[in-house]
Amino acid sequence: MSRKMIPVETSFAAWRTDPEYVKAYDALEDEFSLAAAIIEARAHAGLTQEQLAERMHTTQAVIARLESGRAKPSTRTLERLAEATGMRLRIAFEPVSAR
Repeated sequence: MSRKMIPVETSFAAWRTDPEYVKAYDALEDEFSLAAAIIEARAHAGLTQEQLAERMHTTQAVIARLESGRAKPSTRTLERLAEATGMRLRIAFEPVSAR
């Protein structure tokens, strides 16, 4: 049986026309942004998840959860991550843009 492959961009374009999808996607933006920042900090430091976990005195599984966006880290955890990666933690508030 042969299946027709649909490019992911085509699927995303179709989904973005669904108001419920857009609302759910936008609600996750902050979580994705934080997870991406955590991954970027680790990559910038040239560390594996295991190495970062060791520096933070935690486990690789905890780092994986942080990077997946499945966990909402405390400010203290983010401070430890910044220190372990040689980064500085900055938290900012931004005005909500009109959608």
